[in-house]
Amino acid sequence: MADLEALAKAFTGLGIDEKSLIENLGKSHPEHRALFRKRTPHFFIEDERSFERWNDHCVRLLKHEFVRFKNALVLWAMHPWERDARLVKEALKKGPQSYGVIVEIACTRSSEELLGARKAYHSLFDQSIEEDVATHIHGSERKLLVALVSAYRYEGPKVKEDAAKSEAKILANAIKNGLKKNPIEDEEVIRILSTRSKAHLKIVYKHYKEVSGNIIHEDLDVSDLILKETVECLCSPHAYFSKVLDEAMGSDSHKNTKKGLTRVIVTRADVDMKEIKEEYMNLFGVSLSKKIEEKANGNYRDFLVTLITRDN
Repeated sequence: MADLEALAKAFTGLGIDEKSLIENLGKSHPEHRALFRKRTPHFFIEDERSFERWNDHCVRLLKHEFVRFKNALVLWAMHPWERDARLVKEALKKGPQSYGVIVEIACTRSSEELLGARKAYHSLFDQSIEEDVATHIHGSERKLLVALVSAYRYEGPKVKEDAAKSEAKILANAIKNGLKKNPIEDEEVIRILSTRSKAHLKIVYKHYKEVSGNIIHEDLDVSDLILKETVECLCSPHAYFSKVLDEAMGSDSHKNTKKGLTRVIVTRADVDMKEIKEEYMNLFGVSLSKKIEEKANGNYRDFLVTLITRDN
């Protein structure tokens, strides 16, 4: 019984427990495997011709889990510019549910890192990120996303206090009047979010709270998801990454959401993983390594834990 439970557990979660499969499935006899099929109805279906066959949906999911470790290794070995370029391309292919990845890359990278991704995109796909985003995206978020991927922000410490106060009022009015005009289509909102330095935007957000009475995240609802993610990535990236990681490890998460676990850890391990781990603990009351050890399996789990616990 214990080995049957171990076998079922090896197939469950993020990644596959390869060692357990080898020890339990590899050494099993036909009778043992028949018992396993009968006792795992979520994996196998009783056929009308009296045999247990794989659930096709389950097989498709398992294929994703078996390649999760391989994909993490491939992404980790890539040059960061190529990695970001390929992530943007994949997000465009998958459609609106993945546009948040474009926001993430455009808003959490430095100016030089984003420029590098744009150069890599030229080499890999013989076109620019900007034209690909403009061509593939047709919704209200199009102008904002084109502006974000085109940005080359000032990264120095100087901030224009008067301009920040004025722009806080512009954002507050645009969001307040959102029923009349979607703020994501407002030219001034796009200008502020796509051109101002991150240091400047933090002062804008501080003044926004003084004007509105709320932090800007609270005034943006689910219908403003792209705009909300833009603000989070620019203003509080470590909290944003922590939420992406936690959602990726949810038991009922969509397969695209689960990819966030690999993407965030691989892209941030050399950058700001220490700060992300601290923020994750603050938000969820458990260490990121412990959560990964609970939710992931096998080589995939071990690789992710290695990345987040290594000395940079």
